Amino acid sequence: MESKKKYRPNPQLKIMDQVRETLRYYHYAYRTEASYCHWILKYIYFYEKKLHPKDLDAKHVERFLSHLATNRQVAASTQRQALNALVFLYRDVLDKPLGDIAPIRAKRNKRPPTVLTKDEVAQVIKEMSGTHALMGKLIYGTGMRLLECIRLRIGDLDFGNNNIHIRDGKGAKDRVALFPQNIKEELRIHVNRVKELHADDLNDGFGEAYMPDALGRKYKNGARETPWQFVFPAQKRSIDPRSAKERRHHVLESGLQKAVKAAVRKAGIEKKATVHTLRHSFATHMLENGVNIRMLQQLLGHADIKTTEIYTHVMERDINALQSPLDRLLN
Repeated sequence: MESKKKYRPNPQLKIMDQVRETLRYYHYAYRTEASYCHWILKYIYFYEKKLHPKDLDAKHVERFLSHLATNRQVAASTQRQALNALVFLYRDVLDKPLGDIAPIRAKRNKRPPTVLTKDEVAQVIKEMSGTHALMGKLIYGTGMRLLECIRLRIGDLDFGNNNIHIRDGKGAKDRVALFPQNIKEELRIHVNRVKELHADDLNDGFGEAYMPDALGRKYKNGARETPWQFVFPAQKRSIDPRSAKERRHHVLESGLQKAVKAAVRKAGIEKKATVHTLRHSFATHMLENGVNIRMLQQLLGHADIKTTEIYTHVMERDINALQSPLDRLLN
């Protein structure tokens, strides 16, 4: 089978325009585009713009990545983002694959996650209101990630079968989440309001939601249909930076992040809790309730069971309440 022809960006363009052109040709997500451009610019400025990236090589990349680990003390995941961006630059834009590189590695954070007790979760949610409170309940009630929550589409909510479908989660994987029953009616009312907002947008000549290119080609009118609208839409329409179309996108992460931070403070909780802490708390409380760790792995969308096992270290355990297997055997 003949391989696809490799894309070549216009060499007459500036290097960052070549990067963006190539990213868009391969349909990288806009968030990935922003991240890659950020790290490639950091790399260029690290060498004080004296040399074009094509005149640098693997040793220069190693030095930059080592600088991030030793001088900037970035997390291992941050260093990996920078590496991925530079691998893309040299492989897909400059056609100069880096090969094997061995920078000083950033230290991995092995600290256990911050977890709220069930009472603390209730206090935090009580201090929130409106849509932010609903989103907080949804994240704690399902264990979904923040981005998975704000990217939910109306069609992902299966009220009849009590399922929530999480599309294209971390690792580009789909999965099914629990549907918390005590917010089902609240969520139904919220969705009805979103449908009314969508109808107003259609009447105004708008009403298209963003759809990935492949889905947009498959469902040509899908962008204007109700199932593809975001469950948590932004208050105002905005101009899509790629297509230049005016659309109503989903809300920004920062709104919920600020709301949770304020609620934690108002509740008088001293722990350093964030939106992601609600996901950690879901996982820990599910284990405490006796859920099988393999099932929890599936609910959280973890590729490796070792990632899920970290929650066993933060479970509340009462040793006095445990019974030796020998005692069970002899009873």
